[in-house]
Amino acid sequence: MSEPKIKIEGDKYKAKDRVRADRTDELYKDIPEGGTLMTIKDLRVVYRTDDSETVAVENFSLDVKKGELISIVGPSGCGKTTILRCIAGLLQPTEGKVMIGDKECTSPGSDRGMVFQDFALFPWRSVVQNVEFGMEVAGVPKEERRERALRYVKAVGLEKFADSRIHELSGGMKQRVGIARALVMHPAVVLMDEPFGALDAQTRNIMQETLNKIITHSARTVLFVTHSVDEALYLSDRVVVLSKRPSTIYKIVDVPWPRPRDRAAPEFTELRKKILSYLEEQNVME
Repeated sequence: MSEPKIKIEGDKYKAKDRVRADRTDELYKDIPEGGTLMTIKDLRVVYRTDDSETVAVENFSLDVKKGELISIVGPSGCGKTTILRCIAGLLQPTEGKVMIGDKECTSPGSDRGMVFQDFALFPWRSVVQNVEFGMEVAGVPKEERRERALRYVKAVGLEKFADSRIHELSGGMKQRVGIARALVMHPAVVLMDEPFGALDAQTRNIMQETLNKIITHSARTVLFVTHSVDEALYLSDRVVVLSKRPSTIYKIVDVPWPRPRDRAAPEFTELRKKILSYLEEQNVME
């Protein structure tokens, strides 16, 4: 028996005559699944002080397809988060540009949702109120935002904790709130910066399963930064391996298997070893 789909999208409140700030995925509905949604071209980032400069990212170019999950792996401090911050509009590149559709991303925007490693939740709000926050800022009516927030809270398995305060939650539960808060806004692209890095191994695996289900049933486009090759292979359609600093693309590895995946399968192990060998060539361990 096939697994029932998670009901994430709702039809009741679909905008008829405009694209709202909480539904920026509608801006790109004419781009087909598998078509190029985002283009990163010749990205270069230089950090300067009074007496020195450091080239963090050099000549980074990547096309991201609509509906795919791309993981970025590489040396610690090589520029993975810097690239994500440029895409998010939180950092201006020294050279190059980021395009979503035909729009250049020069500042933060609701077409990009960010999930941080340190959760970045509001401790004075409940779970559902945290998930509602972006919609509240966007002016979504109270009834609609509560209904949508509760759907996403349920999708990440926290319906029994919808009214709980953040301090009452475990680390894994807090990260689920962060994922729900990003996805509920229907961004065109979701950016995830080592979201499971601070979690224990068991909770991390549970969170990977949760993300897998959500991605499978909602066709999100995701850029996912991680230090774990195992995690990258388990989640991704493609894995981008970065060089040591100044960071550029060293290899791009296609992951050929459908989800869900078997980590114990020989082909999974072989591809994992191959990516680790690429990292070792850059003097990096996993």
